[in-house]
Amino acid sequence: MDVMERIDATVKENPVVIFMKGTPQLPQCGYSSRTAQALAACGQAFAHVNVLADPEIFQNLPRYANWPTFPQVYINGELIGGCDITLDLYQKGELQKMVKEAVEKG
Repeated sequence: MDVMERIDATVKENPVVIFMKGTPQLPQCGYSSRTAQALAACGQAFAHVNVLADPEIFQNLPRYANWPTFPQVYINGELIGGCDITLDLYQKGELQKMVKEAVEKG
């Protein structure tokens, strides 16, 4: 499987996934940390991919959804956005609903 197929499979197989620098328990970037914290605060399980541990994903993920930065959050197979968008959705109470519905549907 090539890297784009691996990314696509990860996005489609997980109701909620964050591609981030580090892990939710040990983030390697402030933006990734804040985004993972917002997802965790939703109270549902979510998948994560440490882009620093996979150079192919790190190099190619920006091409996947034409989004140049990390982290990237996908819900129900769709790119939601990065840190700012995720935090904005969380503050409005929308992220919690989106994550809950995705996991329950999942």
